[in-house]
Amino acid sequence: MATRPTGARRTDEPGASARRGGGLARDLGAFTAADAEKQRGVRQMKAIATGALALAALVYGLATWAEHAGAGAWAGYVAAAAEAGMVGALADWFAVTALFKHPMGLPIPHTAIIRTKKDQLGQNLGEFVGDNFLSEDVVRSRLRAVGIGSRLGAWLAQPEHADRVTAEVAAAVRGALTVLRDADVQAVIGEAINRRADAQEIAPGLGRMLERIVADHGHRRAMDLVAARAHDWLVRHRESVLDAVAGGAPDWTPRFVDQKIGERVYKELLRFAAEIRDMPDHAARVAVDRFLTDFAHDLQDDDETRARVERLKSEVLARDEVQELIASAWSSVRAMIVAAAEDEHSELRLRTRASLLSLGRRLAADGRLQNKVDDWLEGAATHLVTTYRTEITSLISDTVAGWDADQTARKIEANIGRDLQFIRINGTVVGSLAGLVIHAVTRLLGG
Repeated sequence: MATRPTGARRTDEPGASARRGGGLARDLGAFTAADAEKQRGVRQMKAIATGALALAALVYGLATWAEHAGAGAWAGYVAAAAEAGMVGALADWFAVTALFKHPMGLPIPHTAIIRTKKDQLGQNLGEFVGDNFLSEDVVRSRLRAVGIGSRLGAWLAQPEHADRVTAEVAAAVRGALTVLRDADVQAVIGEAINRRADAQEIAPGLGRMLERIVADHGHRRAMDLVAARAHDWLVRHRESVLDAVAGGAPDWTPRFVDQKIGERVYKELLRFAAEIRDMPDHAARVAVDRFLTDFAHDLQDDDETRARVERLKSEVLARDEVQELIASAWSSVRAMIVAAAEDEHSELRLRTRASLLSLGRRLAADGRLQNKVDDWLEGAATHLVTTYRTEITSLISDTVAGWDADQTARKIEANIGRDLQFIRINGTVVGSLAGLVIHAVTRLLGG
């Protein structure tokens, strides 16, 4: 006959199926010190209940002997009471034992109910919870009775509570930003910006913006600045202009001719710049107006211009400098947010605290806002329970199904078995009284 190798684990030992059932089964099967103490209490109550049965049997035997020995009518009453007490004790012993195991090991139908009906009990429990706790009406009525909006407002209106929430939010923000990897966030931001830029044509928007600027004469202030700066530069750099003209002249021209030409060019440039600066209706200004107006229309309506702008946009976004700028923006933003979250006196935390206090005061005083918050919470809660009701109830039934049957029975018996033994004791007492009454009525009627 084959032998089991040394050290091999038997799969039929108590708790083996619980270990196969996963972590929940292991937790259920693991008896704690509290469970052991409860088991000792169950054993004590079993001994007391069994002792009551034995006492009833002893009394019955003695009373029956006394009755046959001619002790009197009282012996019949005592025997009847003891007999009924034994019947009640045995019936309740059978009922209590049948919950957890087969009485005396006999496979009597509808016994060992917890072991044999564990999965069905779990399913029924899940359905009970779903019907009585996860229905929309129950959730709405319970949340409405709590009045979360008004309670939350009164709680937030207290400065110490607002400080606590602000500190918790700051800690959560710091933790979230610490967990996030810069490279991942930068990649996501860069991809989002590039995808958004590729999907959105910018030329029509630029054209509309430029059209509004020209219509509001916003570009003229820029032209005033450019013309004034150009005139001032010419005034300060006269020699540079003269040298530039002379340097571009042929070698064979006389120097005084180059100087004359340079002086003439300089004066014309200076006059031209002064006229543009001082004459709002100068031809150059009008030409710029016309150019910008036409360009704004082309950006919106001309396919070639729009295509060129799109190509330019793609070229700019593809440059390494632009991508590095996009990527580095997250590092700057993260550092700024973390520093603000850590500083108790930062504008971010002060504004957050002030907003929480303001929200709390409004919630505490404004009934309409309270109803709005309550409606929102009720809607969110009912959406969750109606959407995930099946998943929640199946979690209960599946968890119970994963438990080991024997360990489940032991665990339940350890927790409620002591109270069940009182049923046996009560059955003995109530049976005895019922037997006494029945015997008395029988004798009274002449039975």
